[in-house]
Amino acid sequence: MKEWVDDFSAIRYATFFVPSVNTDGTDLVMHGNDIIDARQIATDLNVADLESAEWARAQSIQIDRYWSGDPAPSSRHAEARILWSNKALHLRFVCHQGEPLIINDKPQQEKRTMGLWDRDVCEIFIAPDPQVVERYFEFEAAPTGEWTDIAIHWTPEKRESDWEFASQMTTAARVETERVTIAMRIPWSERIPEPQPEDRWRVNLFRCVGKDPDRGYLAWQSTKTPKPNFHVPQVFGWLVFV
Repeated sequence: MKEWVDDFSAIRYATFFVPSVNTDGTDLVMHGNDIIDARQIATDLNVADLESAEWARAQSIQIDRYWSGDPAPSSRHAEARILWSNKALHLRFVCHQGEPLIINDKPQQEKRTMGLWDRDVCEIFIAPDPQVVERYFEFEAAPTGEWTDIAIHWTPEKRESDWEFASQMTTAARVETERVTIAMRIPWSERIPEPQPEDRWRVNLFRCVGKDPDRGYLAWQSTKTPKPNFHVPQVFGWLVFV
């Protein structure tokens, strides 16, 4: 999504550098409304298999509020489901589409599409190391199948974006009447290693929809920043591999 870093210069350090453990060394508490159970599957999925029976057995995650915490209209709601195999992380969004699509008129899928966050898009941010939540990965996919992947690192001074990061992610999308389905496949790699059962990562999910002045920025875990901003890792929820 759009970057609002300059608007938050006075609160950067307090906002983005928070401990991943309590002062007594115990883990931060996970609550029922900030936990996603990612179910393991025996056989890796083709990213284009949007109707696999495996999806029906995955947890349904509702994305129905704006970044501010205010409820979004049902015509903008999205549902996400997450699976994993020994080869990749799989994610599927099913989005209500009650307004015209805001998409690139000349889409391409061969390489990263810059500025995707200015159009309709679904996103996942993941931090594989819950103790270093200021280092995370951003993945975006559009109704056109376009995609973006970025490695993020927050320092006390600024947000650093690694545009050389190459996840080898793939995407698939299907547009129907008042419904858009978007899938991502993110393969395990040196930087995003295969998890083990019961591992816990940090995560947040987002949807951008519509155009100004009524553009919608939806977040699974609300960031509650003054302006729309998804890059608030201390509010990330938990992704538990089961």
